[in-house]
Amino acid sequence: MPLTRKEPKPKTCINQACGASFVPDPRRLGQKVCSPACGLATKDVSMPKARKAIADRERREIKVRKEKLKSRAEHMRDAQQAFNEWVRLRDADLPCISCDSLPSDHDLITGSRWDAGHYRSVGACPELRFEPLNVHRQCVKCNRNLSGNAVEYRIRLVLRIGADRVEWLEGPHQACKHTVEELKAITAGHRAKIRELKRMAA
Repeated sequence: MPLTRKEPKPKTCINQACGASFVPDPRRLGQKVCSPACGLATKDVSMPKARKAIADRERREIKVRKEKLKSRAEHMRDAQQAFNEWVRLRDADLPCISCDSLPSDHDLITGSRWDAGHYRSVGACPELRFEPLNVHRQCVKCNRNLSGNAVEYRIRLVLRIGADRVEWLEGPHQACKHTVEELKAITAGHRAKIRELKRMAA
């Protein structure tokens, strides 16, 4: 038994000066006007939308191509940036982990005086690069000018997370090398956490 073709439903012409009801031609997908004349009449309205749609599609395609060409180092940088931003937002109401300095209102807005400081540095212990217990918001002076201000960092870290956890951080850790897929997951996961923290703070 042959299948019967479903007849297209009538539409209303988008030309406001016309507004006629018409049955779209099955050969013309997405037909929105009843005639070529109405198509010309709505050209100036439709063109900006069409250009924007094309531009949006091209941006998405370029983003996909760039993502495919990224090196592991670039994915690592993305993951570190997302993680560090999350740490700064997580600790937004806390003082510097090494000197107890508090942010001014200006610093809260710009974030210019604050880093995500590692207790055990990435160079010394790369396995703890993305360990939340190992990274806390730290002022630029302590993190950069005082090379992490490690002694003061440890004193306050014990108070913040407990001696047992600090000892765990100081112990041996199994070496690990994140794959590109793992780095992508870290980036995506922390970007989602950042959005949530910003939503809660709004």
